[in-house]
Amino acid sequence: GLVEGRDLLVDNNFVYMRTTGGLRRVDVIYRRIDDDFIDPLTFRPDSVLGVPGLMNAYRCGNVALANACGTGVADDKAVYPYVPRMIKFYLGQEPILPNVKTYLCAEPHDRAYVLENLDKLVVKATNESGGYGMLMGHQSTKAERDEFAALIKADPRNFIAQPVVQLSQCPSYVDGGRFEGRRVDLRPYILYGEKPIVMPGGLTRVALRKGSLVVNSSQGGGSKDTWVLEEGEVPTPQQVNGSRAGETYANGNGVAALAAVPAGTG
Repeated sequence: GLVEGRDLLVDNNFVYMRTTGGLRRVDVIYRRIDDDFIDPLTFRPDSVLGVPGLMNAYRCGNVALANACGTGVADDKAVYPYVPRMIKFYLGQEPILPNVKTYLCAEPHDRAYVLENLDKLVVKATNESGGYGMLMGHQSTKAERDEFAALIKADPRNFIAQPVVQLSQCPSYVDGGRFEGRRVDLRPYILYGEKPIVMPGGLTRVALRKGSLVVNSSQGGGSKDTWVLEEGEVPTPQQVNGSRAGETYANGNGVAALAAVPAGTG
C-alpha cells in the first residue's frame, strides 16, 4: 500500500500498517523520504514525516528497506539513460515503454547540445531531488540560463537534461472557490515476486501553481486521491480488504511504499 509515516507504527521492533481492518504486518518498505526524516528517534528529532522506531526494527532484521539509508545509486539521474541497455543485458528484452530522451552533460556531444538549447530543456542536478537544482528552460530567464551554463561547465558530471514533458491536466479546486486545470502525473506501483501484482491505486501528484509543471511537494506541489474504476458490480469493503490482503500480504508478507506528500486540493 501507499502510506504516509503516520500510517505506520512500530511495536516491539516490528512495523505495522494501520488499516480499516486493523493492524497489518509490514515486511518491506520502499521509501520516498530523505534519510534525515525517516525516523525521529535516530535522525532529525523534529521530523513529523517518518516513523518513530523504524531504524530499530530495521537493525533487528524485522523489516527490509528496499532503498536503505545511505544508498542512492538507483536514484542517480545519470543512470537513467542506461536503463534500456540494462534491461536488454540482464533480461534479454527490449523495453516496452521508451525512456524520455536524456542528455548526459558529462558527454561532450550531449553537453554541447544542452548548452545550445537551455531554453528548450529541463536541466537537473544528478545529486538533487524534490525539484531542487533544476532549471525549467522554457520558463527561465537569461540570467538563470547563464548561471546553469556556468554550473554545467564547472561540473558536467553533475547534470543531465531532458526535453519538456507536457503533463496531463485535471480540474483542481483553487483559492477563490473555483476550479482550474492543473498539471498532474501518476505513479503506479507494481510488485514483482512469483508473479507481477499491480497495486490498487497509485500516487497522483499535482502542480498546484498555475502554469507550473513541477509536481514535487517541496516545490509547492500536492497530491490527489487516485481512484481505479471497475466495471460491473462494486465489491463491498470487506471483499476489497480480503482480496487485497490475499494479493499483497500473501504468507503474511506486507509491502509498503512510504511517501511524504501533503494533501492536495480537490
